[in-house]
Amino acid sequence: MSRLASVRDRGSDLTYAAGWSAVKRLPEPAARALFDAAGDATHRRHGKGVRQLRRNLAHVVPDASDDELEALTRAAMRSYLRYWRESFRLPTWSAQEVERRIVVHDRGLLDDAIAEGRGVVVVAGHLGNWDHVAAWAAGQGIAVTSVAERLRPERLFERFVSYRESLGMEILPLTGDRDLTTVLLTHLREGRVLALLADRDLAHSAVDVTLLGRPARMPGGPAALALRAGGVLLPMSSWYDETHTHLRLHPRLEAAPGLRFRDAVADLTQQFADVLGGAITEHPTDWHMLQRVWLDDEGGAR
Repeated sequence: MSRLASVRDRGSDLTYAAGWSAVKRLPEPAARALFDAAGDATHRRHGKGVRQLRRNLAHVVPDASDDELEALTRAAMRSYLRYWRESFRLPTWSAQEVERRIVVHDRGLLDDAIAEGRGVVVVAGHLGNWDHVAAWAAGQGIAVTSVAERLRPERLFERFVSYRESLGMEILPLTGDRDLTTVLLTHLREGRVLALLADRDLAHSAVDVTLLGRPARMPGGPAALALRAGGVLLPMSSWYDETHTHLRLHPRLEAAPGLRFRDAVADLTQQFADVLGGAITEHPTDWHMLQRVWLDDEGGAR
């Protein structure tokens, strides 16, 4: 690693450390104003991530005028910074506060899936606040395992793992010494709940899908795990209103009968893409996707 890269990594670690240390101590109105201003400033700088977010939103809301698209992008950056504000403050919330700030829709779909004892793969996109959802689940006595991408420096990755474990999750690194697939399958066969984000391919297990009418690729891992373990594949979406995080459980996904394994994975992944497309169409500003998703997005970067 170059000296410059090492300095940047150290800077990232210190920035997040300062966020967790200082932001959680601010009064709520001050924290909200600070992060709204940060979102607006980031939008004005119009960096690579903001430009990609704008292109993504242009696919989600194709009839939006330039002014409407710019307003959507600004609102989406505020939503993204709200996610970080709440993430920094979540460890200070009591179990009662975690529950008070969330609205759960169709919880019975999750309860029924867990009750079957076959294991549940909850699959979601980068919508709303999935950390708040995980903290709520822990408060309900639902043990959740998830997978995290390794970050640089290692100390920063360790901070994120410690943070999410403080919310009641078990976090497994995407890359490491253990056979991750074997561990996840074991968890499922024990009847546990896995929560996986699946609108960006990190493990290079991409499946070709159509998302909102355009070609894209999404990881097939969640579907493959559910099929191999005989578990339930349950989509989830999340979004914000002025004061609450919303969580919606969607009906379970089931592959068409008689398909070969690879075709069943593709079928289930496309079904998830359809659910995700509907969710981001309903709540476009709460889709925190600053990377390229669509294959025909010539201006974007992976």
